[in-house]
Amino acid sequence: MKTNYLFKSLFFALTLIFTSCSSDSSDDSGGGGEQATSITVTRQSSSDVYVGDAIFFNVITDTGAVVSNSASLSVNSVGISGINYTPQTAGVLSVVATYNGLTSEPLEVTVLELPTKFKRNVLIEDYTGTWCGWCPRVSYGIEQVDATTDQSVTVAIHRVTTDQSSGYYDPYTYEASALENMIGLSGYPTAMLNRTTTWTYPEPSNVSQIVDLADTDADVGLALTPTLDGTTISIDVKIKFGSLSVSNPKLVVYILEDDLFHDQTNYTSYYGGGATLSNFEHDNVLRASITDLLGSSIPSAEVFAENEYSQTITADVPSNVTNTSKMRVVAFVTNGGNNGVYNARSASFGDTQTIEEL
Repeated sequence: MKTNYLFKSLFFALTLIFTSCSSDSSDDSGGGGEQATSITVTRQSSSDVYVGDAIFFNVITDTGAVVSNSASLSVNSVGISGINYTPQTAGVLSVVATYNGLTSEPLEVTVLELPTKFKRNVLIEDYTGTWCGWCPRVSYGIEQVDATTDQSVTVAIHRVTTDQSSGYYDPYTYEASALENMIGLSGYPTAMLNRTTTWTYPEPSNVSQIVDLADTDADVGLALTPTLDGTTISIDVKIKFGSLSVSNPKLVVYILEDDLFHDQTNYTSYYGGGATLSNFEHDNVLRASITDLLGSSIPSAEVFAENEYSQTITADVPSNVTNTSKMRVVAFVTNGGNNGVYNARSASFGDTQTIEEL
């Protein structure tokens, strides 16, 4: 009797365990539980889809079971393998799932063209002075950059005073305290890249820092066409936006002058190491900003993906320019929130530029 009771108890326990396991439904099993009467196919992400993006799908029954791996999927009536699909062209996809004789309603997925990307030019703003003995180090570094890449735009911002009796006299001094406050300038020389990154000391040994920045794509492109009619400057600026990630863009336009000669104090070993570099050539000298130094706002209605915005800016030749044939224009677009530069461009008078799309 005792043996028979133990046998019956063991048989009942095994039956209970087996029944419990067989009735326990799990994701993608589709077994047991309430019978499904419909299925739905959804995307695993709600973000925008661009050509080349992998799209992942879920298939769910009306009972809440996830049956993605057991379902069959088709895109535009063509069956696919697995639960993801990578579109190669832009357009609208119709995605349908089938499972256990059930067919989902089509899921429409809009695939966008990849945003236009642009060649990036790195802005170098060199805070310098003819009185500054360590400043030739940055000047030499800029020469090394120019010899390495054509994707840099340099602006030399001379400081501190035009008072010839001062030990900080610089005949090319430009009032740029607003910029110095923006970057928190603590001394000279200071070279800023795209207004947010300090060019690492010693600058001539860190040319790669600029090259690496230039190797990344830009979301904004520019083209400049500057002309000079007597003493009137006219600059046609074209700006194209390739991505809606651009935030509060602002435009800055500078007038520069090259081939200015003045003695330069020198504490470095560069340029022969003399204490004074006689008739040193100063290039990229900021003569005027014909917009606000921190940028003039671009109309928000013009800021959308793939739009090309045009603006013509006119100004008189700056009174401090000594030779108009040596003038150049630099323009760049900044982020009005963090002052970072999206892209920059330099042009000589008479140039007719096109936007540098990749």
